[in-house]
Formats: sequence, C-alpha cells, structure tokens
Amino acid sequence: MGKKSLSSLNWISRFLDETPGDGIIGGAPRQVPGVCWSRVNPTPMPNPALRLWSTEMAGELGVESGEDGLLGGNKIAKGMDPYAQRYGGHQFGNWAGQLGDGRAITLGEVDTGEKILELQLKGSGVTPYSRFADGKAVLRSSIREFLCSEAMHHLGVPTTRALSLVTTEEDVVRDIMYDGRPAPEPGAIICRVAQSFIRFGSFQIHTMSGDHQTLRILVDHTVKHHFPGHCTDTDVGLIEWLKRIADETALTIAHWMRVGFVHGVMNTDNMSIHGLTIDYGPYGWLEDFNPDWTPNTTDAGSKRYRFGRQAQIGAWNYARLLDSMAPLMEEPEKLYEALEFYYEAYQKHNSGMWAEKLGLEEFNAGDHELVTELTSILQRVETDMTIFFRLLSEIKEPNIDHLRFAFYAEDAIPAHEWNDWLNKWWSRVSGKPSQEKMRRANPKYVLRNWMAQLAIDAAEKEDYSVAIELYELLKRPYDDQPEYDDKWFKKRPEWARNRVGCSMLSCSS
Repeated sequence: MGKKSLSSLNWISRFLDETPGDGIIGGAPRQVPGVCWSRVNPTPMPNPALRLWSTEMAGELGVESGEDGLLGGNKIAKGMDPYAQRYGGHQFGNWAGQLGDGRAITLGEVDTGEKILELQLKGSGVTPYSRFADGKAVLRSSIREFLCSEAMHHLGVPTTRALSLVTTEEDVVRDIMYDGRPAPEPGAIICRVAQSFIRFGSFQIHTMSGDHQTLRILVDHTVKHHFPGHCTDTDVGLIEWLKRIADETALTIAHWMRVGFVHGVMNTDNMSIHGLTIDYGPYGWLEDFNPDWTPNTTDAGSKRYRFGRQAQIGAWNYARLLDSMAPLMEEPEKLYEALEFYYEAYQKHNSGMWAEKLGLEEFNAGDHELVTELTSILQRVETDMTIFFRLLSEIKEPNIDHLRFAFYAEDAIPAHEWNDWLNKWWSRVSGKPSQEKMRRANPKYVLRNWMAQLAIDAAEKEDYSVAIELYELLKRPYDDQPEYDDKWFKKRPEWARNRVGCSMLSCSS
C-alpha cells in the first residue's frame, strides 16, 4: 500500500463515540461538569509553515509528507472530529480541580491498519479548559518538546511522540520566568502522537466531583481499547489492570533514572495511563550528578520533583489514581495491594537498570551497597553523569584516570576513593563487565538543555539546521558518532551554567 497524506488517513472517533461529552462546541473557558471532552476547532494561524518533521513517526502513520494547513490548525480533514479532553489533577501536591487540554486539541484517532494512534495539536488555540491562558505555544517550548519526544523514543524510554513542528508567524506573549516581564515570542504548534492522551487526572476529575457513572464509562472505554484482555467488573479484575499501570509507570521512571532525565512537573494530570513520558515542559537532563536537582524554577523551594525523588512521586501520584478507583470497588482496602505492587515493580526495574549500567549479569542483594557507594562518590565533586557512565562502559582497567574527562575539576577528583570503588566493581564483574550491555544502557548523547537552547537560538533567527542536526544525532544515542564528538559529547559549557533555558526553566518553558 502506498503512502498517504494526513488528510486521507482513516480517521475514527472512539473516545467521542463512547464517552459523554460537552453539548457546546468551542466557546470561552468554563467549567464543564459530567463530561470527558468538549468539541473545539483549532484557531486559524496567519501563515503556518512546516519546520521539523519526524520521518519515523510519519512512517508509522503511513504518510509521506506534512500539510502545513492541517498541522497548523487551518484545515480540518474529512473524518476528523477535533476535541479537547477534560481532566483534573494534583499540582505540586494540591488538588487543582478541572484542568483539561488548555492548549491541546486532538484532531482524532487514526487507524493505520496495524494500530490506532491519536494525533493532537499543541499550541493551536483556546479551548474550554484554557482558563486564563491563550491556548498558544511558543517556538522555544515547541522545539524542546519535538526534540525530546523523539530523543526519548530512540533512548528506549516510553514517550509520546512528535510528528511535526509548524511555525505560525504569530507573536505569543509569555513571561518566561514569571518575573513580571512579559515579551512577545514566535508562535509554533507541534503535532504529537500517542495511543491516547488519557491521564491519571482523567479519572480523578470524575471521582472528585462524585460522578461515578462517568468514571465507570471512562474505565470501560480505556480497558476495552487500550488494555484488552483485562476485565474490570470485579475487584480482582480492577486490581490486575491497575497493577499493569503500576508496572508501566514504574518502568518509565526507572528509565528516566537510567538516562538522567528529570521531568520537572510530575503533577497527576501529567501522568499517562500508558506509562508514557508526557507533557514536556520544564524538563532537564542531569549534567552534574546531583539527586537534588530540579530544572523547574517553580519547584526550586520544595524540590518536590527533583531527580532523586521521581520514583517516590510516581508512587504518590499512582496512589491518587488508586483513590479515584475506590468508588468502583466493593472492598477499596484491596487497593493497597496495587500500591505495594508499584514499589515492587520499581525496585525490580531499577535493579535491572543498574545491572545494565554496571555490566552485571544479574543484580544481587549485595549489589545495593555497590550502587549506594557509587552514587555517594559521584556527588563528591561535580561529575557529568552521561559522560561518566559512557566512559565506564569502555574502561579496560579499574583506574580513575580513564574517567577524568567526566569531571569538571580534574584536580579535585577523590582518586583514592574512586580507585577503591572501581576495584570493588571490577572484582564484582570478575574483570569482565558486559560492556556491550553497558553501552546499550548508557547513552553517549542525550538532549542536554544547553543543546536544545542552541537549537532554539538558531531557530529564532529562522535557522533550523541545529534542530535538524540534533534530531538526526539523537536517533542513534547509543552509537559512536565521532564526527559529532567535539560538538556534542562534552560537559556543559560555562555559559550554560546559569542561563535561563539551560539551568533554569519554568512551566512556560
């Protein structure tokens, strides 16, 4: 079968057909009780122009090229039935009530013949859930999401995907650091793709409002289409389905820890029911191995979403999902079984991650001490996480001299402690670490914030070559690409240490 255009794909609307929706189309932001969605069309943009395109994602959809008008929200193809999803969520630990797709509009679901995927425009205008915002997105945040979505996919981390990035030739005003200095920025829209964009908060909103009928309908729809084989008519069946969500959530967070990714804003409305990394905002990659680091300036005080706490926050968020299922249970206390399963699943996935990172055939009970000592020494002086583990994957003898490039100040390296640990590790692997396994677990290239910022700086001058180069580089994050090493395989430059967009980001990012 030949390649199709986006317009000619097989568009379907299972979510709209099977769940209750808003009787009003579009309209101003408002409370919309008792529904899962509201129909709304994207806002037409002045002059949409396709700038970035994921050939892999296009291949999965079976399309050859993009259509500026459709991807920019100016055209609706036959079969599309655009809508914004309604959901709630806990934000920074507090219930925030109705949230929903404030700047995202789903065009519909596409049946490729092999799978069904939902396509969504982010930054395409006001919806009933925009609250006080304009529903638009800026170029810098759109580039960050496009590049990171695709980079995470190639790292092997479950994620929503990005198909395209379109500029709009419309200025969007943003106060980037929330410091009272708003300024116009170039607008953009990305098209993102997932099996669905249902979140923990999609269920929470109905439980919190006492709408147990709609909760039941949404659970039935979700299980029918996205978790076939599960039956949630009984407590046992519901628990088994929830355990699957626990396992997939724990696996994704273990992957985040493996590659040094910090989500930055793990609110329950940003937690995918499929265990996908979703809603790329103030994310960041560890440069220095600092478990207390968070890229989100809004979180600078409490560091709720810091790197080292992500697994615990995953548990807290998952517990809120379990709370939302209590009205469907005959014996709600059984939900504790599912929560315990989350902790067991994370420990299993995290141990497996460390076995891969350290080249162990398997992770034994005594290896916890080895890992604890390693993470402690890594914090002793400023050490680049990605470079350290990549060099460790290629070491020929247990000597810290082979790892010096990973340290910011080589004269401050605690060499004796490092050599002591390296000898313990070398003994543990009998001098033969599984280096191929290590190279598959320890990427050489990740989308560091300063790299994304260079792409943004160029794109704001209408030069997309840096973004395209990074997109191509990050398709093969585990491969040696020596032609890029001088440019991209290096520690954070000094100019990026305290620059907005590199070390400091906000939810506007």
